[in-house]
Amino acid sequence: MDLILLSKAVILGVVEGLTEFLPISSTGHLILVGDLLDFNDERGKAFEVIIQFGAILAVCWEFREKLWKVASTIQTSTISRRFVLNLLIASVPAMGLAFIFGKHIKAVLFSPIPVASAFIVGALVIFWAEKRQQTVVLSKNHIQSVDDLTPLDALKVGLAQCAALIPGTSRSGATIIGGMLFGLPRAVATEFSFFLAIPVIGGATAYELLKLWKNPVTLSDEFTWAIVVGFISAFVSAFICVRWLIHYVAGHNFIPFAWYRIIFGLLVLISAYSGLVAWSH
Repeated sequence: MDLILLSKAVILGVVEGLTEFLPISSTGHLILVGDLLDFNDERGKAFEVIIQFGAILAVCWEFREKLWKVASTIQTSTISRRFVLNLLIASVPAMGLAFIFGKHIKAVLFSPIPVASAFIVGALVIFWAEKRQQTVVLSKNHIQSVDDLTPLDALKVGLAQCAALIPGTSRSGATIIGGMLFGLPRAVATEFSFFLAIPVIGGATAYELLKLWKNPVTLSDEFTWAIVVGFISAFVSAFICVRWLIHYVAGHNFIPFAWYRIIFGLLVLISAYSGLVAWSH
C-alpha cells in the first residue's frame, strides 16, 4: 500500500472538510494544496469530486432531524414546501451559469494566482459586509430561522452564490456574506448556506461523476483506497467544522476569516512572484 498516496488523500480530505463550509473557499484550497502535493492530474480531479460528497453527507447527518421533518411533512406543511422551494430557487442561478460557463472558468481561473487574488478580494467583501451588519439596522428582524425566509430572500442568496464560480471566492462565503448584505442575520445566512450546499454541491458532484462515467479515469486499487480514505477524512472533518461553525456564529463575526484570506492570498502571490514556489499556471 502506498503510504505517501494515502497521506495525500488524508490531507486533501481534511482540507475539503474544513474549508467547504467556512468562508475561505474549499475549491481554492484544493487547487493550491493539490498543486503543492502534485495531485492535480485527472485522477486528482476525480478524487476531489468524490470526496466532496463526504462533506455533503456530514451536513445531511448534522441536520438529519430537520431534513427528515421536511421530507415527511412536505405534502402537509406549507413551511416544508416553502423550505424546499427556497432551496430550488437559490440553487438555479449558480448551477445554470456553471453549466454554461463551467469549462471556460476552469480553463482560465483554476490556477493558483487567480485563486490567491480572489482570496484577497473576497476578504475585502467580508470586511464590508461585517461593517454594514454593525452599522445598518437590519430590515429583516422578523427572520429568526431558515423557515422564515421568503422565495425572494432565497433568490437573492442564489444570485450572490454565483460569485462562487470564481475559484477562491468560496461558495459558503458568497452565500453567507451575500445573505448578510441583503439583511439576513449572520446565523440564519450561515444555516441556509449549509442546506444550500446539499443540492448545489450534490448536483455538481453528480454531474462530475457522470462525466467520469462517460470518460472513465483508470484507477488502481491503491488509488481506490486513497479515495475511500479521503472520503472518510472529508466526512469527519466537515462534521466537526459544521458543529463548530454553528456555535461560532452565535457570538462571533467573520473578520478573522477575512484576515486569514488576505494573509494566505498574499503568501501565495509573494511565493509565486519571488520564485519560492513554482506554482502551475
